[in-house]
Amino acid sequence: MRYFIIAGEASGDLHGANLMKALRKKDSHASFVGLGGDKMRAEGCDIRVDYRDMAYMGIIAVLQNLGKVKRNLNIAKQSLLKAQLDALILIDYPSFNLKIAKFCKQYIPHTKIIYYIPPKVWAWKKWRVHSIAKYCDEILGIFPFEPAFYAKYGYKCHYVGNPTADCIREFRIKNDELRMNHAEELKIHHSKSIIAILPGSRRSEISHCLPTMLDAARQVAGNEYQIIVAAAPGVENAFYQPFIQGEILTRDTYKVLTEAKAAIVNSGTATLEAALIGCPQTAVYYIAGSKYLEKLLRPIIFSIPNFTLVNIILQSQVIQELIASRFTTENVAHELQRLLYDQKYRTNMLKRYQQLYTILGDTSSANNAADKIYTLISNCDGTNQ
Repeated sequence: MRYFIIAGEASGDLHGANLMKALRKKDSHASFVGLGGDKMRAEGCDIRVDYRDMAYMGIIAVLQNLGKVKRNLNIAKQSLLKAQLDALILIDYPSFNLKIAKFCKQYIPHTKIIYYIPPKVWAWKKWRVHSIAKYCDEILGIFPFEPAFYAKYGYKCHYVGNPTADCIREFRIKNDELRMNHAEELKIHHSKSIIAILPGSRRSEISHCLPTMLDAARQVAGNEYQIIVAAAPGVENAFYQPFIQGEILTRDTYKVLTEAKAAIVNSGTATLEAALIGCPQTAVYYIAGSKYLEKLLRPIIFSIPNFTLVNIILQSQVIQELIASRFTTENVAHELQRLLYDQKYRTNMLKRYQQLYTILGDTSSANNAADKIYTLISNCDGTNQ
């Protein structure tokens, strides 16, 4: 069978590659084409557009790159028409993917459309739930509360497990194997304790968030701590250099989170990664014009009490959310002090982290998703095998 996969950023590329592996176990003749990155390419996907040319965040960034966005949409549409597909698999990236889903439903109606890792409509832009259900034949959620959310609107969503939890579980297994044989390979060789900074995966959010994150960390670090910045896949080292003043840049995010005493994390999947690894953290998020727009925008865009995945899943404010106008050097430095030196605060946070694995479950999301996708296609008449 022939699959078209669209992943618009680094995490989607990783999860798309893992899904490809799982689909190939079910379907030995599977072939893949799509939009993604190096990980999907390494698994044999014919990449038509690299996600590095797709990851634009915010209205301004999209407007500045409107020509590229239109070009990418056109490439995706033309590729779909030529591909003789059995399935279109969408991974997050909603503004782009919903346009493609609508196009596919209209012009290639025999193709089954699956949304694996649907957008977080339960948090903001709830109206998208209707478009997702209208255009998609299967919705495969990665949070255990998503089926109930879709059911409120009369739609079906299957929980297949969480791919981030899968990645951390695999990392821990490999670490345990190394620890038995090569313990020193696990350590980041530095004499000081570590403060980790995860400034995001897109260039725009890195440039907006990293200066404040670094300023706060420098205030606290002194001579006692080494600050290590985790670089994003697809963003070259040179991009970070104007911001860095003696800090270390690494591309081994999981390892630095394992070794760090605390982390400052740009809100997103990285907050869940830090929690599952067991690193005390605070979450930050930049919103342009937040001083003037925050009160207006929050009730319109956000309809839940918590912003970060960790707090949403645990249904309480386990980690501090320094969002919009609260994202200041002073606030981040104050919270970092608590994370480093308030032992009771740290211990409570780590205890709450342990609940995440229980809630998310321990089955492979990629395998479960592949089962659903393959069954859906196999049960249909007129596939393009």
